[in-house]
Amino acid sequence: MGPGTTEKRATTARSALSIDLVPYDQPSRVDYRRLNERILTLMQQPDMVGLAVGMVERGQVRFVRGYGETLAGTGDRVTPDTVFRWASLSKGVASALVTKLAADGRLSLDAPLATMGTTLTLPGDIRRATVADLLSHRLGLVRNAWDDRLEAGEDPKLIRSQLGTLPPYCLPGTCYTYQNIAFDAASEIVERVTRQNYGSVARAQLFVPLGMTNASVGRAGLESAASWARPHHLARTPATVTDIYYRVPAAGGVNSSINDLTRWMRAQMGDAPSVLSPAMLDTMHRPRVPTPPHGPRGAMDRALTHASYGLAWRSFTYAGHSLVGHRGSVDGYGSLILFDPADRSGIVMLWNSNRATAARLQLEFFDMLYGLPPTDWLDLKALAEPDKALAGAPARSAGARGR
Repeated sequence: MGPGTTEKRATTARSALSIDLVPYDQPSRVDYRRLNERILTLMQQPDMVGLAVGMVERGQVRFVRGYGETLAGTGDRVTPDTVFRWASLSKGVASALVTKLAADGRLSLDAPLATMGTTLTLPGDIRRATVADLLSHRLGLVRNAWDDRLEAGEDPKLIRSQLGTLPPYCLPGTCYTYQNIAFDAASEIVERVTRQNYGSVARAQLFVPLGMTNASVGRAGLESAASWARPHHLARTPATVTDIYYRVPAAGGVNSSINDLTRWMRAQMGDAPSVLSPAMLDTMHRPRVPTPPHGPRGAMDRALTHASYGLAWRSFTYAGHSLVGHRGSVDGYGSLILFDPADRSGIVMLWNSNRATAARLQLEFFDMLYGLPPTDWLDLKALAEPDKALAGAPARSAGARGR
């Protein structure tokens, strides 16, 4: 394939993923005005600082808005182009890059990890573990193995090379245990096969072709953005961006605006087949291992049944519908993507605080989409009327009429 063909396909994909909004007066199953009111009230919670939300219905972008502030107390508004951290949504980028390499015949998802030239070691016989096992967290390690060492400042490659000294939790390929340090072996695979920097490959193979103009890998990409959301702890306390999880880029290194995350969701729905083919999407999204709860669950998590994991993508059943998505959290930031591939409808969210309440909005969207009785998933009954002057920053087009 020549450079001209590659650029032509990229141009086609970017055009298909336009973020031009459909006006609110067009027929819809979702009451976007009502959801906007709910979000405005949510923003009055004492721990909320900034939030960006995008919603797609039947393949059409119906809502893209920013709320609140990039930094508490400054009045600097979040817009649809404000850049946040993706946290663990980044894992979907790693999955796409490795799956593309497999589709191009440059590696096999069934190849033993031992043949891929990474620094990863595993308890027992690493020859049992495959590339697909890596991307689906089936490595036989205890959950979040040695994240504490990463957070203490140790070199992730050194930690990864010592994971084999841990006691085995299960045989590779037989159970699900979520990872960050081990998962980042995916960045080593991409770099070894392409002989290029991981962030550069992500940009060339995904971000540029999909028109994700504010997307990047690494701390510099966040802090150099024209508008970027600063992290906050509870009570709107500003925090400092750290390099910790940027040092495992496949696991948590991506940044983007909500405009770009909306494009990413549309691509995952099949709207950019020249970049992510239907076969690739099926490979990534298909459930491969059940993900039983490891602790207490709230009402939202109990409502999402049949939880499973594919290649860096979660799958659920809600009200009889199959959903695909992921959530992310890194100090001072949260993120979410959840969509119905068959209906080509879904929601994406980015926020800059440690509070996870915002994630509950996803089921309010799907309740409206599916015509279900309303449930106060956000639990906002007791909150006061919002200050609309600050809470809702204008969207770029028709969505601004949603106030």
